[in-house]
Amino acid sequence: MKLALVVPGGVDRTGEFRVIPVLLALIERLARTHEVHVFALQQEAVAGRWELAGATIHNIGNRWTRLRSIAAILAEHRRAPFDLTHAIFSGSCSLVAVAAAKLLRLPSLVHIAGGELVALHEIDYGGRRLWKGRLREAVVLRGANVITAASAPIIESLQALGLKAQRVSFGVDLQAWPPLAPRERSAKPARLIHVASLNRVKDQPTLLRALAALAETGPDFEMDIIGVDTLQGEMQRLACHLGLEQHVRFHGFKTQRELRPMMESADLLVMSSLHEAGPLILLEAAVAGVPAVGTAVGHFAEWSPSAALAVPVKDWDALANAIQRMLADEELRLRLARAAQRRAMLEDADCTVQAFHALYLQHTPLAAR
Repeated sequence: MKLALVVPGGVDRTGEFRVIPVLLALIERLARTHEVHVFALQQEAVAGRWELAGATIHNIGNRWTRLRSIAAILAEHRRAPFDLTHAIFSGSCSLVAVAAAKLLRLPSLVHIAGGELVALHEIDYGGRRLWKGRLREAVVLRGANVITAASAPIIESLQALGLKAQRVSFGVDLQAWPPLAPRERSAKPARLIHVASLNRVKDQPTLLRALAALAETGPDFEMDIIGVDTLQGEMQRLACHLGLEQHVRFHGFKTQRELRPMMESADLLVMSSLHEAGPLILLEAAVAGVPAVGTAVGHFAEWSPSAALAVPVKDWDALANAIQRMLADEELRLRLARAAQRRAMLEDADCTVQAFHALYLQHTPLAAR
């Protein structure tokens, strides 16, 4: 088959910086058996084309991005016909993929991977904040042949809108990120890790306030915070205000190769998000043998209490108590780590590709050609 995959970005020429690892794993596996053309809406400001992970990347660039994306798909189709279009993320990606598919009379798939279905007005986040976004999603998603999402809470959100969807979890590439058995804690202080961009959706203030409470009453700990800072030092200043200088280290962006040894040295992953479709880092931590505590969104809501501990969103006191509970009960920590690893390995990157491939075959009449 010839596939048109529409993504916002995450496919940088380097294959290492400004990439989405799970997306590269998907592309590489699809490209083993299909001709894959990836249409990246805004990976770079200027239009360009390159090869990556066995696929051809068409970077659309700035200005009239959606119209030029549709035109680019049509042009490539004239060179050699596509069999279907597939959007990773809704919003602009799904608009492009579904519109192009309608014009070409092809099937289209849309995978919900972010905040397309939420409206978090207090932080100006979510695809349903404005009437234009609500209208776009209503029209586009009903025009798609198949809708998928990574976790049960997103499936439930779609059902509430009257949309049928299938659960397809984006899994970890076990070749690039190999499994490591859960390990007993040996070092003190406890090693905590948080991996996410510093932004409003990830709600690091709740994380830092939980750590401040833990510093007063709980065990000694060190927290490594890894991710691009989009808040111009606001979280670093809050950490200082809360007296966490001796406990928290901000590392900025790390590549997967740099992140792996830091994850292996961690005793616990801690997340504080207001919304997640996944997150993938929970699966990566699980594969690396590290259990997790987080707010009840995405996979955390699915996995708790058998494979992770989840607490209410914005509840820093409950988050601090959950961290303390995990660090005080080694049997619980290891039991959750083993259960999480089993779940993550059952839904790895190969499983993701198999699920999408099955959907392609169901909805592509010419798949056998």
